[in-house]
Amino acid sequence: MHLGTNLSTDCCMDLIFHTPLSPDAQRYHGLKDPQPLAMADRVRFSELDILHHVNNKAYLSWFETLRVAYYDRFFAPHFKGMPAPRNVLRNANVHYVKEMLLEEDYITTARVVSFRRTSYVMEQQIWSGDLRATMTGIMVLRTPDGQSGYPLPDSLRAALRERDGAIAEG
Repeated sequence: MHLGTNLSTDCCMDLIFHTPLSPDAQRYHGLKDPQPLAMADRVRFSELDILHHVNNKAYLSWFETLRVAYYDRFFAPHFKGMPAPRNVLRNANVHYVKEMLLEEDYITTARVVSFRRTSYVMEQQIWSGDLRATMTGIMVLRTPDGQSGYPLPDSLRAALRERDGAIAEG
């Protein structure tokens, strides 16, 4: 596929927006390695800059949207019956690979690659036929009052290893 391709009409497997994509759907739409969470959307006019390319802040918003969905789906259940932690983006490294244009369909992905006692590293990608942007974020769990670190429960640590292939550090 090439820049500007509408992924949903290129094949017999329609691209479904705002819904987690199965590993088969991810592969079908060009992702070599399916991720634990991937969702599709389309570039809107309001996300363009003066040159009619996607504005850099739009990519950050797309990454954030999926990061929140990932947390709600995969982290939150491990805190049932406990005070919910604050999930804070401490640092992010974004690499813009290739421009995007109006009405391009894209898929945003997320997975945890490693974790420590109170933090984890999340890797995210944006695809539209090919890789368009990546982000690696260091996430820190804080107590509800924000005063100290909040340890990842053992059940969550095990799930990160199993589902994402994440590595325990430190």
